[in-house]
Amino acid sequence: MSRFRLDVPRESRGVYDCIVVGAGPAGLTAAIYLARFNVNVIIVSKDIGGQMALAPLIDDYPGVPSVPGVKLAEMFEEHVKKYGVPIIVGDSVKTITRENNVWCVETEGGRRLCSYIVILAIGSIKRRLNVPGEDRLIGRGISYCAICDGPFFRNKVVAVVGGGNSALTSALYLATIAKKVYLIHRRDSFRAFPYYVEKIRSNQKIEPIINSIVVEILGENKVTGVRIRNVISGEEKILEVDGVFIEIGSEPPKELLKSIGLELDEMGYVAVNHDMSTNLPGIYACGDVAGGKHKYRFEQIITAAAEGAIAADAAYKYLLKIKG
Repeated sequence: MSRFRLDVPRESRGVYDCIVVGAGPAGLTAAIYLARFNVNVIIVSKDIGGQMALAPLIDDYPGVPSVPGVKLAEMFEEHVKKYGVPIIVGDSVKTITRENNVWCVETEGGRRLCSYIVILAIGSIKRRLNVPGEDRLIGRGISYCAICDGPFFRNKVVAVVGGGNSALTSALYLATIAKKVYLIHRRDSFRAFPYYVEKIRSNQKIEPIINSIVVEILGENKVTGVRIRNVISGEEKILEVDGVFIEIGSEPPKELLKSIGLELDEMGYVAVNHDMSTNLPGIYACGDVAGGKHKYRFEQIITAAAEGAIAADAAYKYLLKIKG
């Protein structure tokens, strides 16, 4: 009988071997490996798939070419379900504290779970532009997820802000829906894979605007345009758009990480060793939230999954030591 369920009790009297926080590619992979090691593991996450599920198209995961991110996330989840790992979805972690030689996780939803090991795979938080109009118009034409909100802009004009893989794949996806897509980037060249850059250049519905930044998002009750400034000439102009999709990267949840007592690097990511262990015994970090001098930062699904597997193996060996 499968142990998979979403109705995990809010107060767990037992102690799990491991709690995996986060259900992106790193967290889900860690759970798969731990289950294969016969470790009593549970996942707590606000969603399934993390940033992977928000990608309009993924074309660089081996063996699964040209797959929507949400579909790949479902495939990861199904693999976890095969091993009967319980998953709490829709709840975020509020605190993680050390009590009587175990780690106890309290969630925003009032749950309390304890374990010998915690694997943090909580990813990062979308960065904002922090320009006038942004706070007021979030959800009224401003989005941080093209695949989530793109269908609302069918046959409309939209702008995508950013120059990395996420921005370009979002622009390509939106071009299949919207009438026109402006791609606004502050530099003179894109930081994305050449494949995506070529696709952007050849798409007649996408107009790249380089060396430019958004200085204001316009509109009262909904987005009506963006004011942009050329960073070289200083010239400003207004683009009339119905929506703005912001894809300028992410940052770690620094306050939560600091509250746990984790050592962080200069960017606020968790400093990990080669085996994804941290300065705190029994806590591991993997995926986008991991950093430090031993981390090779290449934020891809395949590297996040690999780090999840490494964290699981290291956690299992640590568990053997402490439990004899």
